[in-house]
Formats: sequence, structure tokens, C-alpha cells
Amino acid sequence: MTHGLALVWGFPPAPRRGPKPAHTVAEIVAAAMALADGEGVAGLSLPRIARRLDLTPTALYRYVSCKDELVLLLLDAGVGPPPELPDTWREGASAWVRSLIARYGAHPWLVDLPIRGAPVTPNLLAWLESLLRVLGGTGLPPGDQLSCAMLLDGYARSIAALARDLAASEASPVQSPEVVGFLYPLLAERGYPLLAGMLVSGAYADSPTGPDVEFGLARVLDGIARLVDGTG
Repeated sequence: MTHGLALVWGFPPAPRRGPKPAHTVAEIVAAAMALADGEGVAGLSLPRIARRLDLTPTALYRYVSCKDELVLLLLDAGVGPPPELPDTWREGASAWVRSLIARYGAHPWLVDLPIRGAPVTPNLLAWLESLLRVLGGTGLPPGDQLSCAMLLDGYARSIAALARDLAASEASPVQSPEVVGFLYPLLAERGYPLLAGMLVSGAYADSPTGPDVEFGLARVLDGIARLVDGTG
């Protein structure tokens, strides 16, 4: 992990005997990202990345020593740098969450990468730093600011994971005519009147819509606001 952490912070690989490397670590990561974008994390392997670069798997180990190092590099590159945020804490936190959801949407495999602990890579720490900068306006103690950051990050991640899973599903959408036609009579007859009404109105659906996401985000921020006001 120490070697991978050094790589992600921009320190070059330790020199080895033999020919000069034909590629850079950035090129290795770009090839891995293209593979992950096309096939997800399940398709990610060092031999397949090596083939994309016309390398042998053994040659790839000149750049990264194991898959865990590659995942660390890939995660930081996939998340990328954070956006500029409004100065006020609520607007800034809202923009942060929306931007993170969008970043996950651009690279859905990001939510499949394992979380090994607190962020330690440049871009992930930059995202956290930017959020803490706006949360500093709440006046909350540092520990509470970090807890709020974890809460907001978890909300963004859960929304992105749900959207990713639904996009990959081959099941018929619940609002498809065949599902509504089958399910509505059963709900009405077997004691689910509230859900029956929501189904026919279109409120009961698969994917979280923009209003759904904003509603949930607003409730999370309302909870933080109560903590700031001393009523939470």
C-alpha cells in the first residue's frame, strides 16, 4: 500500500534494471479506467490491462506491484478533483453532494470499489477538504464536521449505487404497462390501497428522480441545521 500511495501522490516508481519503461503510470491508469468504464470492476485485471498496452503481465508489475495498488490509483483518478463550491454551508454541501453523484454517474464502477478506510489520496482528500471548508461555516466542532461529511458522502454513494443497479437491471420497470396491469389489481384486492394509489399515479417507481434526490438531501441538511442550531 505504501508504494501505491506514493504513486498516487505523484512519486515515480523506483527505478529497476532493464530497459526504460515504455509507459507511464498515468497511461496504466487510463487503460484501467477505459476497461472499467466498459466492463465494470468485474472485468478489471492486470493481465487484461497489460494486453491493452501491448505489455506482458510481468512487465506491468514494473509500474504497479498488485491489483490493490491499481485500485487505489483508479479510485483517485475516477473521482477527480472537486468542484468549486458556494461559500454558505448549506448551498456548498448541496453542490458537493450533487457533484459527487454526477461523478459516480460518469463512472458507475466507483461505487463497487472497496472502501479500505479514511481517504488518503489527493483527489479524495481534496473533496473532503472542500466540504470541510464549507462545513466550517456551521461552527460545529471538527469531529461533528467529519461526521456530517461522512453522512453526506454516504447519501451520495447510496443514491449513485441505486441508480447504477437499476440501470443494469433487466427486470421490467414497475411502471411498465404489463407490471402495472398485473400488480394493481392484486394491490387493490389484497390490502395495499396506499401502494395501489401510488402505483397508478406514477409515484411508485423504480428510479429515484431528481425531486426524490433533492427531497432526501434536503432532509439530511435539515438534520445538520438542527444540530447547528442546537436543537438536534
